[in-house]
Amino acid sequence: MPVTPKETLRAPRKRSHEMMEQARRLMPGGVNSPVRAFDAVGGEPVFMARGRGSRVWDVDGNEYLDYIGSWGPLILGHAPAAVVAAIERTAREGTSFGAPTPLEIELARLVTRIFPSIERIRMVNSGTEATLSALRLARGATGRDLIVKAEGCYHGHADALLVKAGSGVVTLGIPGSPGVTEAVAAQTLTVPYNDIAALERVFSGRGREIACLILEPVAGNMGVVAPAQGYLAAARDITHRHGGLLILDEVMTGFRVALGGAQERFGVRADITTLGKIIGGGLPVGAYGGASDLMGKMAPEGAIYQAGTLSGNPLAMAAGIETIRQLMQPGVYEALERVSARLEAGLAAAAAKTGAAMTINRVGSMMTAFFTPDPVTDFASALKSDTRKHAAFFNRMLNAGVSLAPSQFEALFVSCAHTDADVDATIAAAHAALTD
Repeated sequence: MPVTPKETLRAPRKRSHEMMEQARRLMPGGVNSPVRAFDAVGGEPVFMARGRGSRVWDVDGNEYLDYIGSWGPLILGHAPAAVVAAIERTAREGTSFGAPTPLEIELARLVTRIFPSIERIRMVNSGTEATLSALRLARGATGRDLIVKAEGCYHGHADALLVKAGSGVVTLGIPGSPGVTEAVAAQTLTVPYNDIAALERVFSGRGREIACLILEPVAGNMGVVAPAQGYLAAARDITHRHGGLLILDEVMTGFRVALGGAQERFGVRADITTLGKIIGGGLPVGAYGGASDLMGKMAPEGAIYQAGTLSGNPLAMAAGIETIRQLMQPGVYEALERVSARLEAGLAAAAAKTGAAMTINRVGSMMTAFFTPDPVTDFASALKSDTRKHAAFFNRMLNAGVSLAPSQFEALFVSCAHTDADVDATIAAAHAALTD
């Protein structure tokens, strides 16, 4: 069990510190992804050794309740037996072929059955690959150059999508990125999230040049922000009136906020959908898909080129297939919703009892506790959060044995492995952390 809220960790994180010293000499910042750094919260990253269910253990032997879940894909928890067995069976037959395998067909069939907007799909290796490929498809299909994105939405690190991006970009205080040319940035138009009037203005002004609008249907990279009533339907209508395509980036929300993602939960249909995370069951994967004729514009059927040596990797396909099969069992999402709602209510109660200025946003099993008393509905309101208070809360929770994302502007993920007892321990830790 994780340590009780007022205790300190059983072991100092000495080995984590030693490993970070080695890592800094070998990797920029000592990490292979900037969001893993602790720059926004102070201290050093914790090196993890293993995970099981709702828990992880660091290299010093400390145990934590984990709400990072590899940043979303581990909806079944760490090392679920059925998924591990599927990976092991597949690995014994070969880890990669550079040729088609039956597993690619099986996963594609599952996804297209669950997402009505996806008639055909292309597997890739990451969410970034999925979104940059979706942009290329949209531009190639429409013959237009401009794209529209919402401020604070993060769609991977492709050049055109780093303009006013969220996630690690805002966590590290980076306004964009050196290496993204002015010419590329000029082809990306930005609007506030949840602002229908702003969408109308940008499309009215330059609609004939705009290939697509790309949106996180539930923003998860400025912290969790739900779409306002009617926003997604309006986004689709405005885009289509001007001859553009709507890309819904469901890398985070796909199979997370409902089996059929945000499109099922909110009753909207994308022209192009990007997926990742859960469809790989914790292994590297991405995908993009849409109507059959639109996807037919991709090579080798069409002239729009995209390729990947490891795309459709059998290990990722096997993990994704088994994960989705588990999620299709009756009652899974109802149970996940109940536990997530229990955590939300408990955190809100802890904030109220301690007088903490906190706003909690939740959509399904994704949530963020913003350290601001005001509603958070877009990037500008998310930025009003007190990041110092978040940093203090984060470190107190970590020392109490609860692992959260080291950023105010990321999501907390509940898994099917989290129990009522886990939630109660988390709420107790939060009450203590907010009291100190």
